[in-house]
Amino acid sequence: MPWLRHRLRDADVWARVDASAALVKDADGRVEIVYKPAGGARVYRAGARNLQPAPGSEPVEFEPGESAEPRPSEARPTGAPRRGAPAAAPADAIHVWTDGACSGNPGRAGLGVVIVGDGPGHREISEYLGEATNNIAELTAILRGLEAVTDRTRPVFVYSDSAYSIGLLTQSWKAKKNVELVEQLRALTRSFRDLHFVKVAAHSGISLNERVDQLAVGAISHRSSTDRRV
Repeated sequence: MPWLRHRLRDADVWARVDASAALVKDADGRVEIVYKPAGGARVYRAGARNLQPAPGSEPVEFEPGESAEPRPSEARPTGAPRRGAPAAAPADAIHVWTDGACSGNPGRAGLGVVIVGDGPGHREISEYLGEATNNIAELTAILRGLEAVTDRTRPVFVYSDSAYSIGLLTQSWKAKKNVELVEQLRALTRSFRDLHFVKVAAHSGISLNERVDQLAVGAISHRSSTDRRV
């Protein structure tokens, strides 16, 4: 099968094309891609609109290896968020890092969000919540992060150090408190085509997890909210 070099953001990839060098799209408008034009290369998928032809490239032929993600027919339906990340996230995935903080529990609360892969640079959101519990801050951080995603057709990975939040959203835990907030979040998750939640360890040196913690604590310290691209 022929493959043609394209640009996917800042990376060179080879996309599957037909005999006329047109992209071969699946039912969701995504295209098989590889990062190395060699036999056995692992196959990913990217949105066709995110692929730009590389000038002067010629089609090459090789037999790729296994897919790094399920085909659309094997994927879970919309509204079924999954816990955990695959071995390799799709190249066109959006990554949403979230954290909530609370000075006292309940006490003055804030949240931090960093979104990567949805527009230029990183988007950083810091919001002061006033008086709240830590669980409300964690849930609201995820809510703000998902609300801020502009393309819900792409794979989205949400990273949180809150086992409570992830359990409520992926394991059908029954909410005994914060019921309205949890239901609002569950309804929002159903608007995403391919949504994953990833539990990360708190204060373990993961740079973006540390950054969202800084944003949440900063919101409390300054009693203010910000939303910017960096």
